[in-house]
Amino acid sequence: MQNHLSSHAPDTIIAIATAAGRGGVGVVRASGSLPAISALMQQICGRTLTPRHATYGAFCNHDASPIDHGIALYFNAPHSYTGEHVLELQGHGGPVVMQLLLRRCLEIGVAHALNIRMAHAGEFTERAFLNDKMDLAQAEAVADLIEAATEAAAKSAVKSLSGDFSHKINGLVAKVVHLRMLVEATLDFPEEEIDFLQKADAFGQLEQIQTQLGAVLATAKQGVLLRDGVNVVLVGQPNVGKSSLLNALAGQDVAIVTAIAGTTRDTVTSNVQIEGVPLNIIDTAGLRETDDVVEAIGIERTWAAVKTADVVLHLQDLSHESQAQNATEDAQLLAQLQNQLPAGTPVLSLLNKVDLVSNHTREAINQNPNHLILSAKTGQGLDELRAKLLQIVGFETNQTDTFIARERHLTALRAADEHLQLAYVHALTQAQALDLFAEELRLAQEALNQITGQFTADDLLGVIFSSFCIGK
Repeated sequence: MQNHLSSHAPDTIIAIATAAGRGGVGVVRASGSLPAISALMQQICGRTLTPRHATYGAFCNHDASPIDHGIALYFNAPHSYTGEHVLELQGHGGPVVMQLLLRRCLEIGVAHALNIRMAHAGEFTERAFLNDKMDLAQAEAVADLIEAATEAAAKSAVKSLSGDFSHKINGLVAKVVHLRMLVEATLDFPEEEIDFLQKADAFGQLEQIQTQLGAVLATAKQGVLLRDGVNVVLVGQPNVGKSSLLNALAGQDVAIVTAIAGTTRDTVTSNVQIEGVPLNIIDTAGLRETDDVVEAIGIERTWAAVKTADVVLHLQDLSHESQAQNATEDAQLLAQLQNQLPAGTPVLSLLNKVDLVSNHTREAINQNPNHLILSAKTGQGLDELRAKLLQIVGFETNQTDTFIARERHLTALRAADEHLQLAYVHALTQAQALDLFAEELRLAQEALNQITGQFTADDLLGVIFSSFCIGK
């Protein structure tokens, strides 16, 4: 791994590592140089701590009065989370106590001319990455585990943190490097007249790498769904049952439902999960012409929500008395949706209130494969809707080895795949383009290495770690 630091950082960072608010236990964590950590131990704990042993005692103020009583843990470098010397003070989880302890540590830094400062968001994990304690994919998995919205997402984040994703990437890189070595040898010794493509089975090796990369990409797509979830926007004319459907999917009354058209005047969001995939279900104001200023603002927000949708559910009312007029208005609304949506955004037509129509009408509608019929009131068709949503977003419920992934990982994998495809094209014309074949392999390797951080720009690190919580 490329290490971005030539040595340990010169300053020592400190932060409250537990969540804000009251709790049974609160933790103040410091990481940095041995002189600074030693000073904190002596001034706060009154002794030098044995590495990796829990020590109970008072956490002392400048006048030796106790701030709190708790457990102190010292981890000597490089045997710590960050790879630096680390001190953790575990006291009672009151916000005032934690702030007093944090302030005391900073005062010690000033009094003893030590570079002790507040940590930035994600700086502990960033130092762990920079000191080769974990690669970048594992570091990102730390934040993903903390932010996991479902059990499936948490389990997948643990897999990535354990190195499952990185192991697959490193395996791909090793195969690309081996193939590059053979190509470079052929370029360096053309007088040997080695028929490289045949004797080294270059095509076979390349196809094997592409197949393996395709499998990793497919699994990563599943991981992105588990991490980022799906934005599902409910649209339709007023009073077609959007809010009722939101409540049915959420399993609770999160939106007001009345028989009065235009009840929903703003977007209402509920977070639900289907087979571990987090869904942000967004109920919107009914779309119609209106002179009501407030309702008009709600309709504007509806169109804004539509533009951010991964999936749009277009609800229609089967029970409407004037079916012909209703169908015309729904067709016009669907045309508007197609104009507003980004290309490729799926729109699923839902025919709601099936419980209010005759069996004959119901059977006729069932013949149309482009519609899904349901009743938000009775729950009929909801299981089919959930399954259809998973199908639309491409989630496979039988996946057992999914690791958490991010959009940047998909971008890197797709870039690597494109370079491998170009390498294959160049390999077909060996005599003229073997050097281009080697170059595409190099670019594919670099794209893969961006995932684990072996070749990563510092500005990207800033973006990644700034999304972490402070203290981690």
